[in-house]
Amino acid sequence: MEKLTNRLLSWASLIEENTLDQARTASSMPFIYPHLALMPDAHLGRGATVGSVIPTLGAIVPAAVGVDIGCGMIAVRTQLVRDDLAGRDLAELRSQIERSIPLSAGHDNRTIRHTAEPRIAELEALAEQAGFDPASYAGRWREQLGSLGSGNHFIEVSVDETDRVWMFLHSGSRGVGNKIAQHHIKVAQRLAKQWWIDLPEPDLAYLVEGTPEFTRYIRELRWAQRFALLNREEMMDRVADQLGRWMGVPIDELERINCHHNFTESEQHFGKRVWVSRKGAIQADAGRMGLIPGSMGTASYVVEGLGNPLSLHSAPHGAGRTRSRAAARREFTREQLQEAMVGIEYRDTDAFIDEIPQAYKPIDQVMADAADLVRVRHTLRQLVNVKGD
Repeated sequence: MEKLTNRLLSWASLIEENTLDQARTASSMPFIYPHLALMPDAHLGRGATVGSVIPTLGAIVPAAVGVDIGCGMIAVRTQLVRDDLAGRDLAELRSQIERSIPLSAGHDNRTIRHTAEPRIAELEALAEQAGFDPASYAGRWREQLGSLGSGNHFIEVSVDETDRVWMFLHSGSRGVGNKIAQHHIKVAQRLAKQWWIDLPEPDLAYLVEGTPEFTRYIRELRWAQRFALLNREEMMDRVADQLGRWMGVPIDELERINCHHNFTESEQHFGKRVWVSRKGAIQADAGRMGLIPGSMGTASYVVEGLGNPLSLHSAPHGAGRTRSRAAARREFTREQLQEAMVGIEYRDTDAFIDEIPQAYKPIDQVMADAADLVRVRHTLRQLVNVKGD
């Protein structure tokens, strides 16, 4: 950990100067308490740095939560071992998973699976309690439940250091969460102009606790966070079903971990109740289990939090980009991606060049930087990778 200013601490040994500048700007906001914490995977983001933990008194910056509210990871350890999969067609397993879970933006979703109906009913009840209609943001939000999304969202079948088989996936609150986030970012910006608030950056516009706008945001934020968690649960159930069909045996879940890494919670830190916005960071209370994925083709980690107070009980959420998607497409080739994915079953296409491991920080360095934040429990290596278009 390095103290950059009285209000900015960093665990990142690999970080660009423009990322540090962005974090310094965010840490200068008057309601930051006690300091902003930069995780080892920190990189440039919208308004606030991706890979930052932002504790605030009496206000929240919607852009500091991120537009994919509740984005996170879920993993399940099964009763299977690597040898159980030997000699089987992993390409068929990948295809079965791809047929079961809508990929990309989810606009092709036409039906609601019966497995999703209880989760949708829960979300409908929560929305009614919160006093809003999710359809005002996304008319087909029900069909989006159980869809993966594109970009760095993925589904994997992996093995750990003892050859036990895990299912692992990354996704969030889909289109409805994005629309909710975008709406409240604009509300915050409108209020800043209305009240002549001089912001260092428009995306640092904030909502003040106690106002109707803040209250509405929290209600809808919490709904979107629940949507994201249930979305992962729904997809994981489908992956387990497909793995079981492919194996010819039911899947026994020996462990399940589901954690956000784009979210806000009210927590107690350094003697005060603060809103902690983790934009690309997981909650790492002492003993809490969490998930830190590597980039496509590298290792991922099942971790246990150490409850480091200076990090506000937080840890990194992944490898962290070093190149933009456009830059990665200019710099790398499909052949280089193929080399990085040797031994892993995946859909071989130019669409994934921007997800090549070289476009990210080395996950081993990120984990070394996080040594006082989490304890590694399992190291996962991919056998099958499914990504959105």
